[in-house]
Amino acid sequence: MKLSLKQLGVYVFLLVFGCGAGLFGSRYLLLQNPSFQQLRNVTMALPPESVPQNSPNAQIGATGGDNVNFIATAVQKVGPAVVRINATRKVANPISDVLKNPLLRRFFGEDEQPIPEERIERGTGSGFILSEDGELLTNAHVVADTDTVQVTLKDGRSLEGKVVGVDSVTDVAVVKIDAHDLPTVKLGNSQNLIPGEWAIAIGNPLGLDNTVTMGIISATDRTSTQVGVPDKRVSFIQTDAAINPGNSGGPLLNAQGEVIGINTAIRADAQGLGFAIPIETAARVANELFTKGHVEHPFLGFEMADLSPIRRQQINQENQLNIQQDAGIVIRGVTDDSPAKEVGLLPGDVIQKVNGKPVKTSAQVQRLVESSKVGDILAIEVNRSGKIQTFKVKSAAYPERK
Repeated sequence: MKLSLKQLGVYVFLLVFGCGAGLFGSRYLLLQNPSFQQLRNVTMALPPESVPQNSPNAQIGATGGDNVNFIATAVQKVGPAVVRINATRKVANPISDVLKNPLLRRFFGEDEQPIPEERIERGTGSGFILSEDGELLTNAHVVADTDTVQVTLKDGRSLEGKVVGVDSVTDVAVVKIDAHDLPTVKLGNSQNLIPGEWAIAIGNPLGLDNTVTMGIISATDRTSTQVGVPDKRVSFIQTDAAINPGNSGGPLLNAQGEVIGINTAIRADAQGLGFAIPIETAARVANELFTKGHVEHPFLGFEMADLSPIRRQQINQENQLNIQQDAGIVIRGVTDDSPAKEVGLLPGDVIQKVNGKPVKTSAQVQRLVESSKVGDILAIEVNRSGKIQTFKVKSAAYPERK
């Protein structure tokens, strides 16, 4: 059969178009195939050793970005230095005093065995090793009202620990055990933490040794008043890593396995929130406890609050004040017989500067005061009804709770 030139041209066009469409379709299917995509990704990825150590990407693995096992790595480094602390203390038995009533004694009988005046209370917490010769750091409430505790190491050894010092103001305590060549933690830096960073907690909740939980740093510089423990002097780290009573005293770690805080189950009603004492505060207090056995905290004697439009209205109503500013740090109250009272600071004064440094939050003021020493003079600049005044306050020692 003879083909015309026109027919031949049509056949050639269809043949070329069909081959092109088949080639394009095959390429399209390959690109859409997950296995092919995965193969392409693997082929294109650089091996770890090809990344220069001084490049920015070299830091990603250290912070957990490319290292899927960074939590396990951190725990392996620190876990051996985390201990369980069992404390036993005698507490008064309130029922014993009630049954001393003559009417009740007559009802139950004079010969009945009286109920003991004291009962034994046991608690479990955590701690971590600071030095190879057995210096430990933990929470004050873990070892309160006892002189000795039982310390269990991860290797199974159980040793008696001597409570060297307790500071209830910061909830920090130190313990000494008689041992040598112990694993220790590495202290990090909590001052530059950013909300959203990884946080790893290790402790012994319910007596379950070396339990690991993880989350993120939720917030920093939470004041004691914000946390609901106004008797403390700490700017807390807030995290969503699970912290239960048995975790108290254990370390809070960053992604590199460095200790950035001490976990403290200071709020029993906190759901999904945990708090930690910054390691700088804990280390400073621990050093004083080991060297002097006690800590003196500078005390000025006023209560502060951060201002906002809503907060300003609330404080004005509660304290019968007339604060006009919507931002700043207001003095809510002044303690009687305190250094602040002596120099004339008043409720309603809005703090502008401390020792010439501008301040915007009560956490900043608290840190500046805490970083000073008892007897130091601090210049507190305030705005009082639109007038700027400066008061020089000589700090006293924080009064002991009775």
